[in-house]
Amino acid sequence: MARIFYVEDDVNLSYVVKDCLKVAGHTVDHFSKGDEALASFHKNEYDICILDVMLPNIDGFAITRAIRNKNHHIPIIFISARIQIEDKLEGLNIGGDDYIFKPFSIDELLLKVNIFLKRRSAQPQEQDPDNGIVQFGNFTLDMVNLSLTIDSEEIRLTQRESELLALFVKNPGKLLRREEILVALWGQDDYFLGRSLDVFISRIRKYLMLDKAVHIENIPRVGFRLMIEN
Repeated sequence: MARIFYVEDDVNLSYVVKDCLKVAGHTVDHFSKGDEALASFHKNEYDICILDVMLPNIDGFAITRAIRNKNHHIPIIFISARIQIEDKLEGLNIGGDDYIFKPFSIDELLLKVNIFLKRRSAQPQEQDPDNGIVQFGNFTLDMVNLSLTIDSEEIRLTQRESELLALFVKNPGKLLRREEILVALWGQDDYFLGRSLDVFISRIRKYLMLDKAVHIENIPRVGFRLMIEN
């Protein structure tokens, strides 16, 4: 199955999470300290990261920044007792793909892990009839290799960024309602996920600024629309 990079300093919680992940068929490398975790990440290959935020030595946000400097693709899921929306938005802004508040359901975590792994392992033919390559404006979106290219510049995307941008690109000019996007990407529609969506929209808008003919239009309290000028 997957090799999971798991950083959590709560002994009891980490025991339960490790056990459940292993029962599900995964290999888990668990660390309780941020510096030890990063040393291992730089030496080994992992399929997905599960990070607590408050950790000894180096916190989960600092670990995420270091991970993104090396690997922009690997999914990162935060699990944290820091339940302020500002903490969640910060985690997503620095490159996290999801953020779960403690206490959480282990079934919810397993579901999110499985969803990310299935999307990573999907064959190109299952993602798009053109092997995951889509042209729009002066951009080329590669949904398989998680990249956005314009002229000679390549932008490395996270998995969540790629999924969201692909949804827009496949529906150019169409109004995508907020609840429609949330269900498509997160499987549910709620307030906190809506704030997460705004973070990812903001990240994608920064990339699209490289082509003045392409932009995401905001329809207040309704949704968004990808506009491509000819």
